[in-house]
Amino acid sequence: MSANSPQVWLPADFADLADLPPGLNYARWDGRSDLPSDPAKVEFYAPPLTQDIDIISRPLNRMTRLRVVQALSSGTDELRAALDRLPRQVTLCNARGVPAPSTAELALTLILASLRGIPEALRAQDRGAWRPQFSPSLYGRSVLIVGYGAVGSAVEDLLAPFGCAVTRVASEERDSRRGRVHSVTRLPDLLADADVVVLSIPLTPQTRQLFDAGLLARMKDGALLVNVSRGAVVDTDALLKEAHAGRLWAALDVTDPEPLPQAHPLWTTPGVLITPHVGAFTLSLWPRLEALIRRQLARFAAGEELENIVTR
Repeated sequence: MSANSPQVWLPADFADLADLPPGLNYARWDGRSDLPSDPAKVEFYAPPLTQDIDIISRPLNRMTRLRVVQALSSGTDELRAALDRLPRQVTLCNARGVPAPSTAELALTLILASLRGIPEALRAQDRGAWRPQFSPSLYGRSVLIVGYGAVGSAVEDLLAPFGCAVTRVASEERDSRRGRVHSVTRLPDLLADADVVVLSIPLTPQTRQLFDAGLLARMKDGALLVNVSRGAVVDTDALLKEAHAGRLWAALDVTDPEPLPQAHPLWTTPGVLITPHVGAFTLSLWPRLEALIRRQLARFAAGEELENIVTR
């Protein structure tokens, strides 16, 4: 391998990744140890799989030849901001669609756990208390999916056996294989009929705190808000008020702030279920990410257009 061949950094988690295109110099980095090679020679960077943007961005200023960053997540808001601060243009690609099955699976888990009172049952178990009770069911409920991309579509696939009445919302009105997708401008009218609202939208300037006090107030009494997108899509203070009043429930895989501080009131708010941003983190994620990286590196080595380009 020539020392002048393009340098590629891959996450150390992919140490066994094989069948990579020839003609590239590969190094692997875990985000904690010393840098594996001279960052000034890196042209393709797939950062470690972490939510810590400080780790991901640590070598960026020294990557003077960097051409491509391949994120291992669908959301890239913080990484995009870090790249915008560089004095050169870099193509940023995300992993759109790759985490969708796992994230949709968690969304369904959060819905069922919240409706069937699993958090309360676990607290009773800790006390050794036998407390049977009636709970709501998902069968036949109305579900509003806000953000109808790969995750939103996968959520609807999982809801099919429950006979839910699903309403779909995206940035623009369009048709899908399952039916009409409404524009986000219709949200204020559509919220009033939804028993469950699932958020699977990217964080953008337009969606930041989209679910503010005004939109939350339009949700029906007793509705469940499920967020598997980004925490800042929801106004946390407004959600706290609604949950403390007992008017809304919430199941959150993402929060604002994140990580959620130990003393934050969300932890102890009645009717709120929290998981620590683990929607994509299943063992089935790895082979899908490996397949994406193989495809991208093959395209990169051949000088072809990359997949899932976010910015360039």
